[in-house]
This record gives sequence, structure tokens and C-alpha cells, in this order.
Amino acid sequence: MAAKYLLGFDVGSSSVKASLVNADSGECVASAFFPEKEAPILSVKAGWAEQDPESWCEYAKLALQKVMAVSGVKSDEIAAIGISYQMHGLVCVDKDLKPLRPSIIWCDSRAVPYGEKAFAELGADRCLSHLLNSPGNFTAAKLAWVRDNEPELFSRIYKVMLPGDYLSMRLSGEVNTTVSGLSEGMFWDFKENCVAQFLLDYYGIPASFIPAVVPTFSRQCVVSEQAAREFGLKAGTPICYRAGDQPNNALSLNVFNPGEIASTAGTSGVVYGVLGDVNYDPKSRVNTFAHVNHVPSGMGDTRLGVLLCINGTGILNAWMHRNVAFDMSYAEMNNLAAQAPVGSDGLTILPFGNGAERVLENRETGCSIHGLNFNNHSRAHLLRASQEGIVFSFCYGMEIMQQMGMNIKTIHAGQANMFLSPIFRDTLASVSGATIELYETDGSVGAAKGAGMGCGFYKNHDEAFASLKRLQVIEPDAVSAQAYAEAYARWKAVLAL
Repeated sequence: MAAKYLLGFDVGSSSVKASLVNADSGECVASAFFPEKEAPILSVKAGWAEQDPESWCEYAKLALQKVMAVSGVKSDEIAAIGISYQMHGLVCVDKDLKPLRPSIIWCDSRAVPYGEKAFAELGADRCLSHLLNSPGNFTAAKLAWVRDNEPELFSRIYKVMLPGDYLSMRLSGEVNTTVSGLSEGMFWDFKENCVAQFLLDYYGIPASFIPAVVPTFSRQCVVSEQAAREFGLKAGTPICYRAGDQPNNALSLNVFNPGEIASTAGTSGVVYGVLGDVNYDPKSRVNTFAHVNHVPSGMGDTRLGVLLCINGTGILNAWMHRNVAFDMSYAEMNNLAAQAPVGSDGLTILPFGNGAERVLENRETGCSIHGLNFNNHSRAHLLRASQEGIVFSFCYGMEIMQQMGMNIKTIHAGQANMFLSPIFRDTLASVSGATIELYETDGSVGAAKGAGMGCGFYKNHDEAFASLKRLQVIEPDAVSAQAYAEAYARWKAVLAL
């Protein structure tokens, strides 16, 4: 019998990646991304960030063409398609399903006042108990901005979509979304288990704008004849999975059950944990969304993804590289940092120099260095203290997640970015007390395997990720536990000043 393949797309703000996975072996046979240089983000005004939704489709086509050419796979050998995408974006289309304006993407901050006003006027208790978050700067607030500032355009809206919904629509001609997607946009009411009508009413958004809801793992729609010609796919190929990038990253690392944690540490850092009960942080310092395997109450298991984001993560390490260790590679930086002891001889760095931090209740404290002694401290201390400061910010947020009922024992991560640093890994394991497991995977491969689950090729997630390669395990360092604890306590004391 001929091999079957699964196709995954990962729609990011910098590029779109496509991967083909052999369904039987679980191995990625080819992957490619486009553009090779970072995709443009339109910023007409300070704090604005927009992209043309059609550009994502063009990038997807070009990445797919390369993947098909390199792999030699035929379109009729693709059993199912999965889509991962940048979260919180807003796409507005008219009755012809054409975009009415560029997408307002995740890093656009123009809607912050709309979320804050809704939180104050609707009340914290109502928002948190129903949405599990403040309305914040999410998709619903972005749509409210359009209503107030572009009323003529707003009057022509037929449907609103998230970026992954748009690519799915272009492939199929059908408009639909998921509960997980609605929750990330603040459109889902967890108490009523339906679209958040009270927030739509408050913002003056017609319920008709919201697409039909389909299960995350299901035959959501199929590739249309027109899209088949345009993308080089076979008409009728099912699209069977869709999720935002952080829930999908957790899926890619086989994180599905309560207490399991997925983490990334690029320019910004994310800790994403699964919760088995409906809960929220009263101060909204972390976000709670429906995970990929969440089933609305009364119909199945509650699986919520609690998301901690630290803006000042790899960007601090990159700043140190440019300004402090410009004459060495990142590997050499790590070696130099290792010459300083745990705790960096009392040097403490707060890493919050990349804008307001939600974990600090949206305060913008900036990055700061404390305890610097000109006689004792060197570049090695600065480099180590910066990595320790990043880890301590992760652990600070993880304590909030633990207060919500999450028992953190294991952290799953890809072997990339800050997780390539032994100091970062050892400090995170030792301060959190969790074992770190590093894997070889990425978002587009995860989306492909999600499609395999959605089309029924895999009977469950353990079967889908049986081939997931664990590359390394990092255990907490019991010998240095006291030194790590003292350094973390000192960091928290500085943060409280």
C-alpha cells in the first residue's frame, strides 16, 4: 500500500512553514518556509501592526511548492491537512469572503483601552468568571476598535476570523472556527459554554459575525476545486485540525494532560500548562484559553491552557550578545557565563526591558541591574545573571500557575533558542524543581500530526507522537539547590522594591 502523508502549515508573523510527515513512521520528510527573510509588518502608527491576509496564502503556496518538489510526494498521497497560526489576529471579510482591511495581528496594541474599559465597566468578576481573562488586547477588542474607527468598513463585515481560520477558508471556501480559537479572541463564554454574547452586546458586535464552530480534531472542511488548482493540492483533501501557535506548540510536545507544561524561549518566552479545572488568575497575570483537547463542560474533559508570557527573554540575551559579548558566539557566551557561580555573586538582573509585562499586571518596569560591584563582577557575572533573571521571571509566573492548581513536575521544550544554554536549563530545573525534557519538533510538524488525529489515522495523541524524539533530560541540581533558592529569593526581593 502506498505511503500516506500529513501536511502541516504554521502561519507565523515572520513566515509560513509547511511540513510533510509520513503518517506511518511519524517522520518529517520535508519542510520549508517562506519568505526566507522576515515577512513585513505594516505599522502605519506607533503601536500598530498589520499584515495582508493574502500574503499568508502566498507564503503557504510557495512553501508548499518547495516541500512537494523536495519530497517527491504527490498531492493525492496527502491524507489530511492541519493548520497552526499566530494567535489573536483579526481578519474581516465581506460576503464574497474578501478581506476588507489588513489583519490587525497579535502584537498590535491599539485596542488596549477597549479591553481595559470593558473590564472596568463589565466588572472583573464577570469577565474573569466567564472569559477567564480580562478582555485585554485580544481579537474582540480589536474588532471593537474597527467598529468605532472604521464604521463604514464595519458595516460591510460578513464574518471575522483568526489567521488560521482565514487560511482554512482560502483552502476550502468554507468559514468556520473552533472553541479554542474563539477563547483566544475572548469570544467564548466558559460559564455558559457558548459564544460570549454579553461581550458582543457590550461592544456592539453582531453575533452573525462569528463563524460556525467545528471540533479542533475533525473533518472541518475539504480543499475546494479552485484551491486545489491554486495551491497544487487534490480537491477533497480534508482539513482536520487547527490551533493557535502556543496550544499547537504544546500539542507538538505531546502536552495534553493536567500538570503537563510546554515552554518556548525565543525573543519572548512562554510557559504553557494544562489545567483540568475551569480556573483563572484573579489578577489576570496569566491567560487561560481552551486547549486543543478541551471539551465544553458536561460533554467531556476540561482541558485549559494557562499561558504565561515573558516579553524580556531571548531579547535580553541577544542584547548582552550585541553590547557585552559582541566578540564571541552564543556558545562561547554560555561557557564564559559558567565561570560565574550560581547566583552570580549577588548580581541580580530584572529582564523586563521589552515592554509592559502581563505577569507584572501590565507594568513596564524596564530591565535593571542590581548589586553590581566594580571590584568583584565581570562579564561572566553579567551574562550569568541575565540568564538567571530570565529563568526567575519564568518561575515567578509558574508560581501563579501553581496557585491556580497546577502541579508542575515536567517541562517539555524544543531544543532551540534559550534551551540550548546549559545555564538556562539547569537554573530552570533547579529553581522550579521540575524535570526538563527536550524534544525535536516544530509547529508545522505538530499541525500535521494534529491532522492525523483529526482524520482518525491516529487513535490518540500517544500514537500520534510515538515517534517524538526526546533528546535530553535535565534534572534539578540537588547539590546547588540552596544557592539557587537564595538567588531566586534575592531576585524576588529586588522585584518587590
